[in-house]
Amino acid sequence: MSRINTNITSLISQRVLNQQQSALTKSLERLSTGYRINRGSDDPAGLIASEKLRSEKTAISAAIGNAQRADQVLNVAEGGLGEINSLLTELQDLVGKSANDAGLSTEEREANQLQIDSILQTIDRLSQTTSFEGTKLLNGTYDFKITGQHGKVLDYKINAAKLDTGDTRTVSVAVTNSAQHGTLFISAGGTALNLTAASSQFIFEITGAKGSREFSFTSGTTLSDVVTQINTFKDVVGVSASTTGNVLTLKSTDTGSDNFVKFAIQNAGGQTGYVYTASSTDEDTAKASTATAFASLGDGMSDSGQDVGATVNGLKATGKGNSISVSSDFIDLDMTLSAGGAQALASFTAFTITGGGAKFNLGPNVDLINQVSIGIQNVASRKLGDVSEGYLSDLAQGGTANVVDGDLGSAQKIVAAAIDQVSSLRGRLGAFQKNIVGSTINSLGVAYENISAAESAIRDTDFASETAEMTRRQIMTQAASTMLGISNSQTSNILSLLR
Repeated sequence: MSRINTNITSLISQRVLNQQQSALTKSLERLSTGYRINRGSDDPAGLIASEKLRSEKTAISAAIGNAQRADQVLNVAEGGLGEINSLLTELQDLVGKSANDAGLSTEEREANQLQIDSILQTIDRLSQTTSFEGTKLLNGTYDFKITGQHGKVLDYKINAAKLDTGDTRTVSVAVTNSAQHGTLFISAGGTALNLTAASSQFIFEITGAKGSREFSFTSGTTLSDVVTQINTFKDVVGVSASTTGNVLTLKSTDTGSDNFVKFAIQNAGGQTGYVYTASSTDEDTAKASTATAFASLGDGMSDSGQDVGATVNGLKATGKGNSISVSSDFIDLDMTLSAGGAQALASFTAFTITGGGAKFNLGPNVDLINQVSIGIQNVASRKLGDVSEGYLSDLAQGGTANVVDGDLGSAQKIVAAAIDQVSSLRGRLGAFQKNIVGSTINSLGVAYENISAAESAIRDTDFASETAEMTRRQIMTQAASTMLGISNSQTSNILSLLR
C-alpha cells in the first residue's frame, strides 16, 4: 500500500536515528569526561553510591592532611626539646666539675656559674620561642588545665585526655594499697645497749637500696646515739633510723618495692633482743609473729617496701613508691601523692581537667573518637626538676643549688630529674608521632586507595567497552541515516502511477 501524507517507514527511521544519535552523544560524553555517570539519569543508584564515596574520600584526604600537619608540629617540638636535652647534659657536666671543691678556685666556680646561668637563660628562651605558625609549643600552651587540686596530690603530669568541646573531666583516685617503706623494729630491752662485758662490742650491718654500712657500739651506748650515727649515713645506705622508748626503728628512706632495709648482726657481744618486721597494713606497727631473737637471726632479717596501689576513674593504676600512673584512650596521667595520701586507704577527687592539650583530629569524622590529644608541658627552668628536690631555676646565681656556695648534691639530683623529665616528654612525643600519627597516615592512605577504587568502579568510564559501544553507535547512526534517505525516496515512486 502506497501513501503520501504519512510515511511510516520515514517516521520509524527518524525515531531510530534519534535514538542512535542520543546514544552516540552519551558515549562521546562518557569518553570525553572519563565518567560513566555524569548526571543522575545515567545511573541513579550508582550516582548516590559514588557521591557518598566521594564524600568519604574528601573526609579521609582532610584527615591525612591533619595527620601530616600534626607530624610537622611534633617535629618542631622535638627539635626544641632535643636542644634543651643537650643543654641539660652540659649542665650536668658543669655541676659534676664544680663538685671538685679542692681542685677548683673560686674564680673557676664563678665561671662555671656564669655558664650555668647562660644555659638556664637559653632553656627559658627555647621554651618561649619554639613555635609553629606563631603558636608556642614548649611554654605550657598545650599543657592541660586543671582546677581544684587536692592537698594529697603533690605533683601531676597529664599526658593525654579526651575532652569534647566545653567538657571537663573529674579525676577520682581510690587508694587500695598503701605505700610503705621497708621497715624493721629492733628491741634491745632498754634505752641503752647492755653488753656482757665493757670491752665487748655490738657490731651489726645495715643494708639499703643505696648501699650498706657496718656499725660498732660499746655497752652503754644509748639508742639515741645509735640513731644519730645511722642517720649520718642515710644518704649513702638509703636507710634512716628513729627511736621510740626501747625500740629502734629502721626505715628505707623511700617507699616502694625497690626499697628495703636489712639488719644483720656480725657480733652480738652478749646483747640480747628481737627484730620484728612491720604489719602489712601499717608500717609503724611491729608484727608480733615475726619476732626473731638476735641469736637466731642468722644472715639477718630484711623487709621490702610496698608500692601504692590505686584506681583512677575506675582504671587500675600502676604504682611505684608514692606515684601512680594510668594510661587509656581517654586519660593518660602520672601523679605523685603525699605520704599521707599514698598510705591512707581512701578515695578523693584529685582535680578536674578543664581543657588544654594539643588536640588533633586524625579521622574522617569530627567527633571525640577521631580526636587525639597530647599534653606538652612547660619546659622553662622553673618547671624542670623535682617537687621534692627543687627545680632547675634553683641552680641560678643566688639559688639554693648554685655551684659557688649552694648544695651541689641537690643540684645534681635536680639536673638528673630535669633530664628524665625532658627525655620522657621526648619519648612520649616520639611514641605519639610514630604509633598514632604515623600509623594513622598509613591506615588512612590505604583507606583512601580502596575507597577511590570503589568509587572508580562505579563512576568511571570503561574505555575499552565504551569505545566499542561508540563504534557500534556510529555504525548504527550511519545505517539509520541511510535508511531514512531510502524511506524518504520511496514516495517519489508514486509519481510513476500518475503519469
